[in-house]
Amino acid sequence: MTTLVFGHKSPDTDSTGSPIIWAWYLNEVKGIPAEAVLLGEPNTEAAFVLTRWDCPKPRIVTQIADGTPVVIVDTNNPAELPANVNALDITAIIDHHKLVGGLETKGPIDITIRPLACTATILHDLMGDDAARMPDWVKGMMLSCILSDTIEFRSPTTTAHDRAVAEKLAADLGIAIPGYAAQLFEAKSDVGAFSDAELLRMDSKEYTVAGKNLRISVLETTAPKVVLDRKDSLMQSMVDVAQEDGADQVLLFVIDIVREEATLLVPNDLVRQMAEASFGCTVSGDTVVLPGILSRKKQIIPMLKL
Repeated sequence: MTTLVFGHKSPDTDSTGSPIIWAWYLNEVKGIPAEAVLLGEPNTEAAFVLTRWDCPKPRIVTQIADGTPVVIVDTNNPAELPANVNALDITAIIDHHKLVGGLETKGPIDITIRPLACTATILHDLMGDDAARMPDWVKGMMLSCILSDTIEFRSPTTTAHDRAVAEKLAADLGIAIPGYAAQLFEAKSDVGAFSDAELLRMDSKEYTVAGKNLRISVLETTAPKVVLDRKDSLMQSMVDVAQEDGADQVLLFVIDIVREEATLLVPNDLVRQMAEASFGCTVSGDTVVLPGILSRKKQIIPMLKL
């Protein structure tokens, strides 16, 4: 039976590229039939990466049959996975996020969770000497994942090892990192065609903080004004998205890649109280700027409280 490899819902570049990379490895190196699939439409940056490296978009699945062998990458959070995830035959988990809990497997499995900025870096390490066998298109996917997740090494999650792997891949491919990263961020910033609800779900994760079920969304962009000009309609849409998704509140952080700061939309007292308690700021309007905040994983999620 073919093993399905997938990441989290609302797939970004790492959750699109890492399943492709690992499926290549399982098929071509390990001789295990595998297929990369997605749990939703890739974001604009991930779509650009697929085109740039001439890689067909993996099929999108909304249901997976019980008992299907799967490898989960770039998440271990059941809220970001198929509803029947514990009925699947999970054979491995490869991730770089905190351990959430709630997954159940049919037996002992390989689990690799490492404090690196990108799942693709971990995949590189797990391949060992076989990483040298990657064709250019797989190297390109891997480089894209690392540059995206580290925001071209700006993110505080970046390690020296992430950077070293990215620089080696870029050298192998003959690619200048600054120019290619600029192309990635330009693609990521091109969100004009998306509805408010799509923007709120595009790069989001579900967490419970102080008893509140939150959808925590980030939009990384070189053009924050394009998003912030829509703040009134985005805040109105938060109500519907929260209701449809069973959340108490949607939090939207607009990450300015150039200025290295986040703007949090503040639609109500709950978000105001959470912002002030979490980040030590004073909120006087419907937005608050948080200098130096770039990483949801390291600077947002761990700080949230009421």
